[in-house]
Amino acid sequence: MAFIIGWNLVLEYVIGTASVARGYSNYLDSIFNNTIARHLNETLPIHFPSLSSYPDFLAFGITVLLTVILSLGVRGSSVFNNVCTILNLLVVVYAVIVGLFKVDIHNWKLTPEELPSSKFGTGGYFPYGFRGVMSGAATCFYGYVGFDCIATTGEEARNPQRAIPIAIIGSLMIVFVAYFSISCIQTLIWPYYDQDVNAPLPYVFQMVGYPVAKWIITVGALTGLSTSLLGGMFPLPRILYAMAHDGLIFKFLAKTHPKYKTPMLATYISGIFTGFMAMIFDVKTLANMMSIGTLLAYTLVAVSVLILRYRVDEEVIPMSQLHVNNEKLSNATNEYDPLESSSIDASTSAETDNPYYIRKMAKKNMSAITSSTSTMLQSTQHYSYRDIFEQIFNRENIEVQTKLSSRVSMWIITAISVFLVVLSVLLTVLINDLFNMDPGAWFSIGVVSIFVIILTIALARQPSDNKQLSFKVPWVPFIPILSVFVNINLMLKLNLDTWYRFMYWMIAGFLIYFGYGMWNSSERKLPASKLATVYEAASDAESEEEVRKSEQSPLLSQKS
Repeated sequence: MAFIIGWNLVLEYVIGTASVARGYSNYLDSIFNNTIARHLNETLPIHFPSLSSYPDFLAFGITVLLTVILSLGVRGSSVFNNVCTILNLLVVVYAVIVGLFKVDIHNWKLTPEELPSSKFGTGGYFPYGFRGVMSGAATCFYGYVGFDCIATTGEEARNPQRAIPIAIIGSLMIVFVAYFSISCIQTLIWPYYDQDVNAPLPYVFQMVGYPVAKWIITVGALTGLSTSLLGGMFPLPRILYAMAHDGLIFKFLAKTHPKYKTPMLATYISGIFTGFMAMIFDVKTLANMMSIGTLLAYTLVAVSVLILRYRVDEEVIPMSQLHVNNEKLSNATNEYDPLESSSIDASTSAETDNPYYIRKMAKKNMSAITSSTSTMLQSTQHYSYRDIFEQIFNRENIEVQTKLSSRVSMWIITAISVFLVVLSVLLTVLINDLFNMDPGAWFSIGVVSIFVIILTIALARQPSDNKQLSFKVPWVPFIPILSVFVNINLMLKLNLDTWYRFMYWMIAGFLIYFGYGMWNSSERKLPASKLATVYEAASDAESEEEVRKSEQSPLLSQKS
């Protein structure tokens, strides 16, 4: 799951940055009457399905320029980002204030007769209905992408557990207010069906007779696109670095520059690849590819929150369990007593007085301890159906996590995920039948919804991780489950071609993972090291116990 999340985040930032770079180029070109596009269409046309009609060298150059800025380190790129962000916010405030003088509420109350064509919906506040809003949200989800890059800067923050959650929530609120304000002003001062796709805000203010505002907003729009570019490119090399450091992708991507302390190679490779994508693909294709990858990554993150909150790490044996089964463990160890099996007389061998000798002999027989310990632990992992059923609803109100509660929680999370997919597919396929009050559609969706509700309540009753952190996701499991449900619904609103392109990307990722990452991942070696640590501790404990017993044994007391 970690590789899938990381690989989809790479897709998110590559495609997101490429689409912004392409939009940046189109925005500049529209100001100069599309001169660049016309010239390249005539001299270097591209005749291939799903690709742009011409190679956008301006978008490629913009991407490479920002790549160089990022390679100089966080300090330089942060100054550039802060300047652009401040200018962008000032222009947003300016556009809202100036636009208030030209607001016409009638633009939200247009009738079908006032529309130039039926392809523009039915007018009013929801011209395309609820389904149109959901379809648009699946594509416009791109507008909120990028806040997760804050989490990639944890090593550069003084108090990441507190600063990162505050930064994420604060940035989302600021972005929401900015988008909401601009969208309202733009559609209130000019009808929604007559908008310029390439440069919407300057066009609107030009149409209402504000030419000065047009150029001020143009500067703000370009600075806003600059911050979007930087926000998309900033976390990309760090994600590649993290994955390469864990061995999931090629290790050379984890090398850092000795002076700037940045993953220089990962930065340049990702920047050039992103620029190439911006050069050959158009904005629509890039946006659709990015949306599905981002939604899937966020869905897996929400599921991961549930898993981490309710899971007990079974690879680490609790000390309490070792104490409870200490007698069994001691009996297993005593099956091969170094004092008895060696047949060494204490009077003729002084080595048996040496605790280090006893510890060495105990470690020699760790295979017996390991085998007995594994058998002992496996015997405690068999539960009756009654135990499982009682744990599903937690009838005894257990508040401390156990292996049984952890396993039951994992089963419930899996079942919830499956039912949410089924429910989302039914809602997509039967949406028209629902509006037509078809009893069969309502019954099918109702039954699946009841299962989801029951499973959610059962999961909420399970004991969870109560570690005290500066920030934890609130209202678990309800918020993560709602997030999974909404994300799956938005993914199903995307067209079939987008799913095909996403499938190709995932196939490429799986080839890398199964050909390289699975064999070189640091996680692959982690369980063995953990078990070795446990057995080492058990060996030391048993050796110390043997030393204590030997000091009290009659055999050794004869020497005194």
